[in-house]
Amino acid sequence: MSAIHTILWSAIILVAMMSIAWAVQKRTHQSGWADVFWSFAIGFGGVMAALLPMSSAPLARQMLVTVMVTFWSVRLGHHIMTRTFAAKYEDPRYADLRKQWGKHFQFRLFLFLQIQALCGLGLVVSVFAAAQRPGVSPSAADIAGLIILIVSVVGEGVADRQLRTFTADKANHGKVCDVGLWSWSRHPNYFFEWLGWVAYPIIAIDPSGAWWQGWLALIGPVMMYWLLVYASGIPPLEAHMLRSRGDAFRFYMARTSAFFPLPPRKN
Repeated sequence: MSAIHTILWSAIILVAMMSIAWAVQKRTHQSGWADVFWSFAIGFGGVMAALLPMSSAPLARQMLVTVMVTFWSVRLGHHIMTRTFAAKYEDPRYADLRKQWGKHFQFRLFLFLQIQALCGLGLVVSVFAAAQRPGVSPSAADIAGLIILIVSVVGEGVADRQLRTFTADKANHGKVCDVGLWSWSRHPNYFFEWLGWVAYPIIAIDPSGAWWQGWLALIGPVMMYWLLVYASGIPPLEAHMLRSRGDAFRFYMARTSAFFPLPPRKN
């Protein structure tokens, strides 16, 4: 199977899985399932792209990147799935879209999920560019990429656990989580999610220029940054938090970095 065929099959898988995600949310009235399917779909497509047999790609690098994207996919997909099962209410981002789109919600959500599938394809291309880079492996770049990926997954897991512990305490009901990593960033989970995609261009880009495809790996972190900071991540979530937490969240915004972890500002 050629690289083009692999990318096309990955696109088909992403479109199909996001269509199934749409059907599941329609039946369950829980749109959070879309994020579960998206995580697993990218993992599956990434594994296909990473393991594509190419004579110039060392098997060690292919296997390394396969483990990386699988580790990311399983961790994130399992976390969101567990949260979705336990949720009593719909994810506020999707709940707001349901109100905004009204009777057109299902149709527009289907299109929205297909756009997510297209974005997911860009992430699969990043995985492909890293896994298929020629040259001796493991290299310093391979090790650096692996370390970044591990830091990102562990960091995101810690942030998720801190938020879960905070919200589970009834004494914190109606309050804004500002403990641990959340005192340095309003969205540390998003930051570490983005950081994980930085690992792939680290592995993929060949400074000599021999593997020009390596530059395609930049699609991952650039796209993920745009999605999280300007599109479906921070903007709708913070709009919801401002409505539900009011001045408490405004005070939190004034002293805490939006994305990159930085020491809290003094008000």
